[in-house]
Amino acid sequence: METATRFLPSNKKIDPSRRRPVRPDGTPDDNDRVEIGPTPLAFESWKKAGLEAPNLEAMRQFRLDRLVEEIRARDYAGLLCFDPLNIRYASDTTNMQLWITHNPARACFVSADGYMIVWDYVNCDHLSAHLPLVREVRSGAGLFYFSCGDRVVEQAERLAAEIESILIEHGGGNRRLAVDRMEPEGVLALEKRGIELFQGQEVTEVARSIKGPDDLKAMRCAIHSCEMAMYEMQAQLRPGMTENDLWAILHAENIKHGGEWIETRLLASGPRTNPWFQECGPRIMQEGDIVSFDTDLVGVYGMCCDISRTWLCGDVEPTAEQKRIYRHAHEMIINNIELLKPGMTFREFTHSADLAPIEFRHNRYGVLAHGVGLCDEWPSIYFPEDWQRSGYDGVFKPGMMVCIETYCGAVGGREGVKLEQQVLVRENDVEDLTNYPWDDRFLQ
Repeated sequence: METATRFLPSNKKIDPSRRRPVRPDGTPDDNDRVEIGPTPLAFESWKKAGLEAPNLEAMRQFRLDRLVEEIRARDYAGLLCFDPLNIRYASDTTNMQLWITHNPARACFVSADGYMIVWDYVNCDHLSAHLPLVREVRSGAGLFYFSCGDRVVEQAERLAAEIESILIEHGGGNRRLAVDRMEPEGVLALEKRGIELFQGQEVTEVARSIKGPDDLKAMRCAIHSCEMAMYEMQAQLRPGMTENDLWAILHAENIKHGGEWIETRLLASGPRTNPWFQECGPRIMQEGDIVSFDTDLVGVYGMCCDISRTWLCGDVEPTAEQKRIYRHAHEMIINNIELLKPGMTFREFTHSADLAPIEFRHNRYGVLAHGVGLCDEWPSIYFPEDWQRSGYDGVFKPGMMVCIETYCGAVGGREGVKLEQQVLVRENDVEDLTNYPWDDRFLQ
């Protein structure tokens, strides 16, 4: 791991001769590519489904343009990101994504004129060599205690001096900098140099909320691969297997298709489905159990597939109560997808939504809907009873991807049903991107 002697910035400009050749769709022309990505299994599956892979170069340029647009709209000199998903959005670089979430050794700067610098883990400049939008790769951005120990302040001052130099070179005298998140020593060191800091998450979340044509292609491909994994899960679901056994199939199939990770373990069966948010464990599933899960899957191209389903374990008929709960959840999802329209405000959606019967409101899910892209994203759309405390307004715009959610489980009830669809807001309507079928046994 990093030592104090390796904190000095490398300031390496990208050597164009090191860039890897790519196919027209933006994928490398060999199987020895540096970046992670879809496998032949995924490409073959998409071909059969009539899906087109994204042009990665076009997707990356669209994302950078979105960030620059938001930076300029607020008169900032640039944006400094430490959140690995914001770094991914800006640069499409990855490096030990889960490790970096709690060891923030990476950073990315985007100036108002689109000049991009990535600070990576030491000796990792090769991970960006195939990306022409990344103009420099440096190291030394990590300010976390594990890495720096009692030299955090020293490293923060060194990084602040570096950033000030970058602002002088690329900011045209503008010292207004957006930062998504940063250790307090870094914040203090930047402010000490007279750099004015602003909320960077607003910049990134608003930019990320609108998807371009190739973002949509990437998401369609990711959802298809996710749903192939779900089909395999349902095919193998049987009494006597554990929740963990079933959940492991989703992980394995995601990796086989070139997906990346899964953010939660939200799968439960039988009485563990109520209340919601119990993660999977060693419970042995029984015939007739409800099995509910939420994929929360970061798949190919880093796209988040956030789909929830409830199945019945075994070749049996659901009980009348299971059918009743499922039908309420299903009706709520269908009605709220039909309600959503481009130009509708978040407030209007909250106060017009189908909320299911009052018996389910105490155990309600945290949101009615939320944005989705590289992960769960802005906005969060709350229930009416949560609006005063947590709600905020905005407008659903074409290009937004939104997850419509529901959970129905009564207080004291044995089981609960979790359902979720991923939809696209278009110019005149909404398209449901989720193709996985409902469990018709509950609806008959």
